[in-house]
Amino acid sequence: MSTLTPPTAEQVLRSVPAQMLINGEWCDSATGETFEKLNPASETVFATLPSGGTADIDGAVRAARAQFDGGEWPEMPAPARAALLYRLAELIDRDAQRIAELQVYESGQPIHEPLMLDLPQAAETFRYYAGWCDKITGTVLPVPSVLGQPAHAYTIREPVGVVGAIIPWNGPILIASWKVAPALAAGCTVVIKPAEDAMLTILYLGKLIEEAGFTPGVVNIVTGFGETAGAALASHPGVDKISFTGSPEVGRVVLKLGADTIKRVTLELGGKTPQIIFPDANLDAALTVTAIGTFANQGQICAAGTRVLAHRSLYDEVVQRLGAAADSIVLGDRFDETTQIGTLINRKQFERALSYIDIGQREGARLIAGGERARERGYYVRPTIFADASNDMRIAQEEIFGPVGTVLPFDDPAEAVRLANGTSYGLAATIWTRDVPRAPARSRAARGRRVGQLLRNRRSAASLGRHRAQRHRP
Repeated sequence: MSTLTPPTAEQVLRSVPAQMLINGEWCDSATGETFEKLNPASETVFATLPSGGTADIDGAVRAARAQFDGGEWPEMPAPARAALLYRLAELIDRDAQRIAELQVYESGQPIHEPLMLDLPQAAETFRYYAGWCDKITGTVLPVPSVLGQPAHAYTIREPVGVVGAIIPWNGPILIASWKVAPALAAGCTVVIKPAEDAMLTILYLGKLIEEAGFTPGVVNIVTGFGETAGAALASHPGVDKISFTGSPEVGRVVLKLGADTIKRVTLELGGKTPQIIFPDANLDAALTVTAIGTFANQGQICAAGTRVLAHRSLYDEVVQRLGAAADSIVLGDRFDETTQIGTLINRKQFERALSYIDIGQREGARLIAGGERARERGYYVRPTIFADASNDMRIAQEEIFGPVGTVLPFDDPAEAVRLANGTSYGLAATIWTRDVPRAPARSRAARGRRVGQLLRNRRSAASLGRHRAQRHRP
């Protein structure tokens, strides 16, 4: 067994400020209230953080507003903004190991996941948007003359203003980069409210933002709970736009709060992603990636492919092989290089996953693999596969956000589309076939999927990862 020498909690915490960042100052909450963050692998207290509320959000928004309305940031030349974003990307690369260690302690995932995916992609996101800073231009439009005089019209793209970014816990620094980098590239200022279960990586990002040389007030971070700090941010009249990633239930609340002040709102919500395997698929490649799409990050991904739709001619083999793949997954120490899956984020998610496993069995689905707690301590759940389920069962309809997959059979492309569309979600989908261009029925199946993002895979494997989509069908 090859195990990295893990840092202690004290060593990890020594590297990050356990305070909020408002107008360039690290501070406690206005009320002095705090909350405890548990280590999901040991179920012991890992860190104590300030519990921000309405007053803290107001201070952060006022700082961002003052900087946007009359500070240095709006007057900064675009190449200078780009240089700051590039510098931030370099700092993320430099400190990737320490940020990954923080994320592992917070989330319980194996350390190879943030090192291979989250950190490189976060740095690359800041680099990508750095390249846009000096390319956000307007358009000159030809128009008829006015009273015989030459005339022209033109458009100008201007920053929205103060952006409120509400970050989820399942990949915090990566998803923060998707929200913060484009806002900064456009010239906006930002207030970040990270999820209470994953705040330390975002605070470390704030530390790097300071080091990179961003003007105080451009990026502010308020730690706290959704019903207090998050609601205050979504409803604050000084915020021009809210970007939220999370559950549909909370997304509806955010949308309503934003409507009161007529602010722009972008939502990226939940999913129940179908992975459709046609009879001509490269089954070895399909099953490898299907297992990854189901169990990566312990199934805690909004686009997790937890509904596997297999053609009836392949159904028994798909069920057997996915079950075997689930049984073979290694659970263990998060710093062990052989560990493939870690813990769920907290007790609530742990109990939710186990409750859905119980629901699936009570509704009559057949348990193929997993189905139980893996260790006496820590929020470990064995990777689970169900078969012989119907599409109206809760395990096929509802987002579990845990390592629980369900295999459903179909007979033809039309049925596959009906089953795939037969949920309240529409975030992403995957189709496995060797012959997309020359198979009209399968192309119709692809076009018939009402989702924000579609992967069509041929012979080579493709990774699901944390796919984003522009549309959620409530």
